[in-house]
Amino acid sequence: MSVRARPTSPHLQIYRWTITMAMSIIHRATGIANYAGMALLVIWLGAAAFGQDALTSVNFIYGSWFGQLVLFGFTWSLAHHMLGGLRHFVWDFAVMMEPGQREALAWANLAASVVITLLIWTLFVWMV
Repeated sequence: MSVRARPTSPHLQIYRWTITMAMSIIHRATGIANYAGMALLVIWLGAAAFGQDALTSVNFIYGSWFGQLVLFGFTWSLAHHMLGGLRHFVWDFAVMMEPGQREALAWANLAASVVITLLIWTLFVWMV
């Protein structure tokens, strides 16, 4: 009895990339990034609980150009993941499911996450 090879499932190289596929992958990645960002928040709160010296050290790290870049990325990750969740919530009601509408909503998700991040950081800079 000969064993027949089982068919293999197509992989990412087979499919043409679409914006909705990319946003799905980015949504998962931002979910993971949000865990790391929450760890940064816990570190900052823990430093505040330990006293002024610890808080000053953490603020120095977070205030550096690299720390600011990481915090900016975390802000974008939060905004993008939140908007991705809202996009899926809209889709749960079978709204905007036509091909052109799906792509438009995905592009709007990306653009709005950038705009919201820039607005948050602009307000942050003006407040400080």
